[in-house]
Amino acid sequence: MDKNIFKTLLPKGILRAGINMSNFLLVTGKKADGSPDGVSPDLVKQIALDLKVNYELIPFDRPGELADAVNDDIWDIGNIAYEPERANTISFTNPYVLIDANFLIRKNSELKTNKDIDKTGVSIVVAERSAYDLWLTDNLTNATIIRVSSIQESHDVFNSNKVDVLAGLKPKLLDEVSFNNSFMIINEPFTFVKQSVGFKKGETEVIDFLNNLILKYLKSGVINNLLKKHNVQKKLSLPKIN
Repeated sequence: MDKNIFKTLLPKGILRAGINMSNFLLVTGKKADGSPDGVSPDLVKQIALDLKVNYELIPFDRPGELADAVNDDIWDIGNIAYEPERANTISFTNPYVLIDANFLIRKNSELKTNKDIDKTGVSIVVAERSAYDLWLTDNLTNATIIRVSSIQESHDVFNSNKVDVLAGLKPKLLDEVSFNNSFMIINEPFTFVKQSVGFKKGETEVIDFLNNLILKYLKSGVINNLLKKHNVQKKLSLPKIN
């Protein structure tokens, strides 16, 4: 590893990694010592192992908070979803996993397809500053978007019959359908959430280095094994690689 890349990536000599604690697919629990457990923390561990350095996990309650701290010298890499708005201040690797984002509706709704959603009078609840919230902001012009502070709150609002549509990650929407047979998911995802490794802007050599690591992990099966280890292989998909 080039010494300049090492110094830029690890200014403190250890790998400090920002972890989005609200992503229930990539952070599936906590260890006995209270540290985050799941695919995302294990990916950090693997990167640190390859770099032959120690690592520290820096937990954030929300992805927006993690993104906001990019220039605060709190984390060196941030495991967070790629979105164009975030790309103004953060450089991203290619994704290491993908998550489908879909709309949940009621079976008696007149809304049946993704094209039906963006209409005047249609209300959509979403967790604010989630990757799919940013997509809705960029792509919807007529529907009313109601933003709440957490994924769970977005589900609670939909269940209280206050809105027409819930925008969310498909795995958790599947849980809703299993609990209430009056709900249904519009099958076609409205977007895919690209889970990536972020780094501060302007360091293309570092991103190239991290991209090579991600590619190696995908080709060798490291990522796939992590999905199986944490029992999320049916809820997450792997990006296509050349």
